[in-house]
Amino acid sequence: MGETTKQETPMPTETRGTRKTRVGEVISSGMNKTIIVRTVTRVPHAKFGKIVKQQRKFYAHDEENKAKSGDTVRIMETRPLSKLKRWRLVEVVQK
Repeated sequence: MGETTKQETPMPTETRGTRKTRVGEVISSGMNKTIIVRTVTRVPHAKFGKIVKQQRKFYAHDEENKAKSGDTVRIMETRPLSKLKRWRLVEVVQK
């Protein structure tokens, strides 16, 4: 009489959001399995409206150490891998 039934609902695959991707230039590849990627975005200035460039550095995981300094790469968001690494290398766009 005291039976409880647990309803299992399948997880729809569309609930998981798409991961962010960025394209940038490798500025450092000296660490083992880690690269630093600089991305440049063009945004309008908040007050004056002039288009300005913003640079940002991302630490990315490079499992096979295939990216070198100067390469253009595509990185993707991932779970936290260390204190600073939250991105991983997807592909080397241009050597």
